[in-house]
Amino acid sequence: MNISVIGAGQMGNGIAHVFAQSGHSVTLIDIEPAGLEKAIATITKNLDRQVAKGILTEDQKAATLKRIATSTDMAAGVKNAELVVEAATENVDLKLKIFRDLDATAPANCILSTNTSSISITRIAAATKRPAQVIGMHFMNPVPVMKLVEVIRGYDTTDAVTKTVVDLSTAIGKVPVTVNDYAGFVANRILMPMINESIQTLFQGVAGVSEIDTIMKLGMAHPMGPLQLADFIGLDTCLAILRVLHEGLGEPKYAPCPLLVQMVAAGKLGVKSGEGFYAYTPGSKESVVAPAFRK
Repeated sequence: MNISVIGAGQMGNGIAHVFAQSGHSVTLIDIEPAGLEKAIATITKNLDRQVAKGILTEDQKAATLKRIATSTDMAAGVKNAELVVEAATENVDLKLKIFRDLDATAPANCILSTNTSSISITRIAAATKRPAQVIGMHFMNPVPVMKLVEVIRGYDTTDAVTKTVVDLSTAIGKVPVTVNDYAGFVANRILMPMINESIQTLFQGVAGVSEIDTIMKLGMAHPMGPLQLADFIGLDTCLAILRVLHEGLGEPKYAPCPLLVQMVAAGKLGVKSGEGFYAYTPGSKESVVAPAFRK
C-alpha cells in the first residue's frame, strides 16, 4: 500500500518507520527540509538499534530506508496515496486546514486518517467532502515500540474504512482497539486527568517531583512516573489535550493546573525543550529534577 505521512516530528517519523518496515511504500511530508533530514536520521538510528538487538538484519534496514521517500510538497506527496496519516501538531485549526487541502489533492478513494490524541474526528471529517473516509489512528509513543493503535470512528466513518484500518494496523504488528469519537477518546481521557492531578499535587506542595513519580512507579506498577511521562509527551501537548477535554466535556475536573499553564508559557516543555519537571542531558536519556523543583 502507498502511505503518506504528514509531519516529520517524533510521531510522524515513527509512523513512517513502522509502515516502511512492514513493506509499505511511504512518503514522509513536512514543510521543513531540515525536519525531514532529522526524521530520516532518527529512523536510521532506531533501525540501527533494532539491528543491534537482532530484530532486523542490515539488509532489512536498508530495504526499510529505501521504501521511504520525502517531500515538502503535500500535493505531490499524496498524489498516489491509498492512506494518509496526518501527524502534525495538536492544533485544531492546523488540522482542519490540512484536511481541507488533503480533500482537494488526495485520490478520491484515499482514506484520510489523523493521529490526533484528542480532537474530534467528526469535526476534522466535516472539513472534507469525504467524511465517510476519515478516521482516527492514534499511535502511541514511541511508535516503533508501543503496540496500541487507538482507532477512532467519526460520526460518518464507514464499517469498510474501519475494517481496512484495523486490518492494516494488525498487519504492521500493532494491536488496534476501536473506540467512539468523544473528547480525548479513551487513552487521554483517562491519562491526562491523572497527569493533571499529579501536577496539582506538586503545585499544592503535597510532595516533590521524584516522590510523586516514585509512588506511582512502585505503588501502582507504572513503568514511568506521571510527571516524567508528561515531559516525554510534551507539556504543551498535555495542555492542548486538557483544553480539548475541558471544552469538549465541560467539566471543571479537566481544567489544566495553573502550574502546567505557566510552564508552557515559560517554554518548559519537557524533553523537547531540555527542561520540564526534569532537566535532560542533550543527546541522552539522563535526567535530574529540574532546578525549579529542587528543594
